[in-house]
Amino acid sequence: MNRYPLWKYLLIGAILLIGVLYTLPNFFPEVPAVQVTPARSAAKADAALLERVEAALKAANISYEGVFLDPTGVKVRFPDTDTQLKAKDLLAAQLGDNFVVALNLLSSSPRWLAAINALPMYLGLDLRGGVHFLLQVDMKAAVNKAAERYVNDLRTLLRENKILYSGISRMGSSVQIRFSDPAARAEAAKVIEKNYQELALREQGEGSELLLAATLKPEAEKRVQELALQQNLTTLRNRVNELGVAEPIIQQQGSDRIVVQLPGVQDTAKAKEILGRTATLEIRLVDETHDPLEAARTGNIPLGTELYRDRDGTPLLVKRSVVLTGDRITDAQPGFDSRTGEPAVHVTLDGTGARIFKNVTRENVGKRMAILLIEKGQAEVITAPVIREEIGGGRVQISGRMNTEEARDIALLLRAGALAAPMEIVEERTVGPSLGRENIEKGFNSTLYGFVAIAIFMSVYYRAFGVIAVVALATNVFLLVAILSMLQATLTLPGIAGIALTVGMAIDANVLIIERIREELRNGNTPQAAIHAGYERAFDTILDSNITTLIAGFALFWLGSGPVRGFAVTLCLGILTSIFSAVMVSRAITNLIYGRRRRLERLPV
Repeated sequence: MNRYPLWKYLLIGAILLIGVLYTLPNFFPEVPAVQVTPARSAAKADAALLERVEAALKAANISYEGVFLDPTGVKVRFPDTDTQLKAKDLLAAQLGDNFVVALNLLSSSPRWLAAINALPMYLGLDLRGGVHFLLQVDMKAAVNKAAERYVNDLRTLLRENKILYSGISRMGSSVQIRFSDPAARAEAAKVIEKNYQELALREQGEGSELLLAATLKPEAEKRVQELALQQNLTTLRNRVNELGVAEPIIQQQGSDRIVVQLPGVQDTAKAKEILGRTATLEIRLVDETHDPLEAARTGNIPLGTELYRDRDGTPLLVKRSVVLTGDRITDAQPGFDSRTGEPAVHVTLDGTGARIFKNVTRENVGKRMAILLIEKGQAEVITAPVIREEIGGGRVQISGRMNTEEARDIALLLRAGALAAPMEIVEERTVGPSLGRENIEKGFNSTLYGFVAIAIFMSVYYRAFGVIAVVALATNVFLLVAILSMLQATLTLPGIAGIALTVGMAIDANVLIIERIREELRNGNTPQAAIHAGYERAFDTILDSNITTLIAGFALFWLGSGPVRGFAVTLCLGILTSIFSAVMVSRAITNLIYGRRRRLERLPV
């Protein structure tokens, strides 16, 4: 009468086995570790780097518990923090500026668990420790930077329309154009108003010093500031994601501030380095009137030029004036040169950038043009091809002795781009791992004590069926942790509160079932019929009560943010697992114990 078919037992057993496997990694503690990641596109995280790290540690007689290579870099586990700090200093000194050596914490779970992708949950800043930054975006600088771009745009526009002017310059957030002819000023104002409707024009000066001042209209200025903030957010996300910091929080706060939280990063200086990392592109013309070899040998760099070396080490004199910068890049994708088949980066420019590039290539056919990648203040000439023809359309191809991986990295760095406006750290807070451990212990103990109290009450009050309910409750907690681990969710203190609340709520379903069985026994039904009716008739009530809570949880997730969402996630998942454990798991146990007894006289409930 109360028997499950075999497939149902097997299904429940398989789910419980998977739950245990994916819960296990969370019981292994995190150990001190050092993470080595490339700081420049020229540096690679590969087997050679792994060997360098191992060789350096062995030469210095520093013991380590494990070293491995993953897609983000090389990670080394150490037995204690003293050894970790010693190794970090050693590796930072030996690997140089091409690599970022940062302190980290890694799980000590066995490799076979990692092989089946059973990984521990991420812990939030309040549990794991890490760094918290509040960054203030310089909105005035964003507007000034926009005005700087308009200087070049207006110069090009006036030149294309053959309007004579005596000079153009930027004064703060205003672009000032000087004229000697009132008719030319009036004509310029007419053309600018037609092409740049976001600019407000104001005529100034008299006689031969006629000025036309162009400033952004208030709505356009606000739009520039909003775009600068959004670009800075995107850039920060790209930089942090690129370096593999797990589950960072990067979000806007107010109209001009950004919050950055990096869980697990203990080194504040390195965290600042991560945020400050950038790579941008500059296109300049090559100076072919002077001998670069002579300049490199004597050190006498001609006025208006700079000396760089290409990837072969050949010196190259490049003009100081920048033709185009990475600000005009809208997209960068790795690919291949259609003619040679070599790896290349395909760059797409915005409208203004495309027009400038077209003009420059038209006016300098037969000359060389250098494409420089500037990263951490150091410039590298990627390629310096000869301009064969005018290039229009805004699509530029960068190629030159790079492999597929380099092309991908350069495209990634260009997409990450530069900050639209400078930022200043106005608040800096470090949460130590010891405080995080204390928070974990408090959260774990509160859940454990609540569970033990419920287990004692249920076992005493409902006897054998109370014990079954406790087993189902433990299954619920295991399954909830397993699902959070599978989703690689980030557990925070509000998340632990959600788990504790779930434990309290999950027992309600078992209480409803047991009380229903008691009622059926009091009505004179046989024990087997009481068990059957208890589970069948309590199901609707359990479903109704949990659906209302589930709706509230979805609302919290939809409308909340940060910690509120973390609480909502654990609450919603906990409700789903509690329905499964209360209805399926506890009934399977009850059926195994009592379902096969033909002569069941009474139930211990």
